Amino acid sequence: MSFSDFKNKSKNSIKSLTSKLEEMNTKESYKDDRFWRPELDKSSNGFAVIRFLPPSDGEDLPFAKYFSHGFKGPGGWYIENSRTTLGEKDPVSEMNSKLWNSGTESDKDIARARKRKTNYVSNILVVSDPANPQNEGKIFLYRYGQKIFQKIQEAMQPEFQDEEPVNPFDFWSGADFKLKIRRVAGYINYDKSEFGSTSPLFEGDDTILEQTWNKQYKLSEFTDPTSYKSYDELKIRLNDVIGGNERAVADSAPSTAENVSVQETPATTTQETTESESEASDALSYFEKLASD
Repeated sequence: MSFSDFKNKSKNSIKSLTSKLEEMNTKESYKDDRFWRPELDKSSNGFAVIRFLPPSDGEDLPFAKYFSHGFKGPGGWYIENSRTTLGEKDPVSEMNSKLWNSGTESDKDIARARKRKTNYVSNILVVSDPANPQNEGKIFLYRYGQKIFQKIQEAMQPEFQDEEPVNPFDFWSGADFKLKIRRVAGYINYDKSEFGSTSPLFEGDDTILEQTWNKQYKLSEFTDPTSYKSYDELKIRLNDVIGGNERAVADSAPSTAENVSVQETPATTTQETTESESEASDALSYFEKLASD
């Protein structure tokens, strides 16, 4: 482009720039339409029926497991995937270990607030979604936490001898999952969620099942090393958030994150604690928005 052309173009630059700014302000770039989330009513109750789907072509597992951190410091939010997913060192886990091993309760509280969270992602078919019927019959990614994963494990490895093991991810001998969400003692609760009786999906029609299988999303991106920031990048971001002070805490946090229930487990040197289902449903969409800002 010549300078003359650039000069002529600049006459309309403010109009073009304004249009771009409006687009940026209105577009929810943080929202990933591949993911399904249950919608809750005013009482924080919800109900839906989903079917967990088998591994996609070329993948061994029907779920991806990864670790992340989400907490607020004086310098804003730290919302990053943890390199411990890859079996490598992570600056937050290292700092948490140091704080926990100091022996002081205040340091342990800070480590708890910054703990590693466990996330699972699977392909699902939405069987029934009363709040959003347009989702029914569609394939989505579903992110969930330790509570629902525990129910999957219990179905596959039942506690009592008179119970038959069920593979919830199987097209032919799997089962629908009834997602029942309540607010108990102020926190989101999934305890009443359960698997139904085993039944073939789409009545075992192989043509429809093959079409479904071919439409599933790849889960490898959630554990792909190229999707993770380097150790040095994460350390820089961590220092920005805590202002270089490992004991720094935020003055306050949005209500979206304040009302999150956390399941505590005994701390280890890596400060691993599991994520409650309320974190997976209530806070994650807020974290995604912040991560894109």
